[in-house]
Amino acid sequence: MPLSAKHSSSANQLRQLLERPEILVIPGVYDCLGAKLAEQAGFEVLATSGFGIAASTLGLPDYGFLTATEALYTVGRIAQSVNIPLIADMDTGYGNALNVIRTVKDAVQQGIAGVILEDQEWPKKCGHFEGKRVVPMAEHALKIQAAVQARDESGLVIIARTDARAPLGLHEAIDRGRAYIDAGADALFVEAPQSVEELQSIASAFPSVPLVANIVEGGKTPQLSASELHQMGFKIVFFPLSALLSVTKVMSACFHQLKEQGTTTDFQDMVSFKDFQEMIGIPKYHQLEQQFLGK
Repeated sequence: MPLSAKHSSSANQLRQLLERPEILVIPGVYDCLGAKLAEQAGFEVLATSGFGIAASTLGLPDYGFLTATEALYTVGRIAQSVNIPLIADMDTGYGNALNVIRTVKDAVQQGIAGVILEDQEWPKKCGHFEGKRVVPMAEHALKIQAAVQARDESGLVIIARTDARAPLGLHEAIDRGRAYIDAGADALFVEAPQSVEELQSIASAFPSVPLVANIVEGGKTPQLSASELHQMGFKIVFFPLSALLSVTKVMSACFHQLKEQGTTTDFQDMVSFKDFQEMIGIPKYHQLEQQFLGK
């Protein structure tokens, strides 16, 4: 399938899912392997984690070290590795409104179903870190307008994110949310509310807007379940770091045992080599090899 056709299909699929009454529970992924595992687990939509991509590809924190090229290369490969829609964390769009246009057009070409664009100053930080700064509200509203224009007829879902809660307070974050929805965003993501009451205030302020909650284990937002957030009025809940934190713990334990014992014979948290081959499609490619290479 051509990339443009895949994009149109995945974006429309995402829009159809957003029209359903259920809340969308979306895991964060940072590579193709994780994306395939999430798809096989039955998730209907995935989202890339800029935090996870920075950590896994650069070994660096989410402090704006990723370039647009690095981010688009990674999310494009992830989008092509699965058959379900992918929402891409595109940070601030990597510059001004003109840069946003380029970023959005590239995302469309990569077959991405939706993008998240935030109003932090560049270089940005993880939404649950301290010391965030945001651009003027009007500036980001224009960037959202630019993104809407750049997506053209692709159907790309644009999620506007505001990080204003930390530096400017919840009321400013809600005001910004209204401005970004008026600018054409399809959904709103108010990052890092700090209490159940703040989550309820956001839901009450936007009764007819698809709202995003972002649950970071150990982060600033209360660890509510998807059902609790749905009852409040949220439409999407991201769990952006669950896989990254889990993999880090298991990998660290594996390496420590190997270092201390010189073997992994008794290490239990490991998939079998046979099962891993099945998961990444070795039987399929073995069959193709026999068909076309005569092996």
